[in-house]
Order: sequence, then C-alpha cells, then structure tokens
Amino acid sequence: MADKFEELVAWQKARELCNAVYCLTLEGAFNRDFALRDQIRRAAISIMSNIAEGFERGGNRELCQFLYIAKGSAGEVRAQLYIAHDVGYITDEQFERLNDMTIKNSQLIAGFIRYIEKSDMKGSKYKE
Repeated sequence: MADKFEELVAWQKARELCNAVYCLTLEGAFNRDFALRDQIRRAAISIMSNIAEGFERGGNRELCQFLYIAKGSAGEVRAQLYIAHDVGYITDEQFERLNDMTIKNSQLIAGFIRYIEKSDMKGSKYKE
C-alpha cells in the first residue's frame, strides 16, 4: 500500500485530468462562461481532493466513502464536457481526449474501491 496519496495512480491521473481541464478552460468562449468553467474546474478538483482526503483519513471505510465521491465527480466532469462540446466550446478531439481521461480515471477509482472492499483489512487502518 502507498505511504502517501501522491503515490496513488488514481490520484496522479486525477491531477493530470485537473491540469487538462484548467488548460482547456483558459481560452475562448469557455473561459468567459464563468458558471460552466468554474463548475467543471470544481468537479475536477474534487476528484483529486477526495482521493487525497480519503487516504489521509486512515481507514478503509472512510477511504471508500471519499473514493465514491471522487468517482461521482468524475461523472460530473464527463457531463460538463458534453455541455462544453454541445455548445461549441471544445472540439471533437478535445472532447474525446478529456472524456477518455475521465473514463480511465473513473475506472482506476472503481478498481481501487473494489480492491479495498475485498481486502482483509476492510474497516481497519490500511497504513501504519
């Protein structure tokens, strides 16, 4: 098991996604749509923040709870990407790239949840 949340692949990929969302929303009409821009940024931030917070809580039950929240935020990012694409803020290529990143991140989180829920340490501290 990782000693720090920064070692978790799911957190590393969430960080990459968050950076990609910020880059995508810096320019053009997307940057001027304050509501959508801020909401997709908050959702992306929520993914990596909830992974970190759950890890730092120190117990498997709490970690799973925060991972479920992070996974939900990944769904929120995907929904907002559809909006951005539908209104013409992002290209097909940008949509596909970020949607793929988000799906892969969600899959990593889901795999991490399954691992923890099947672990013999369920409900206990997972790190010393």
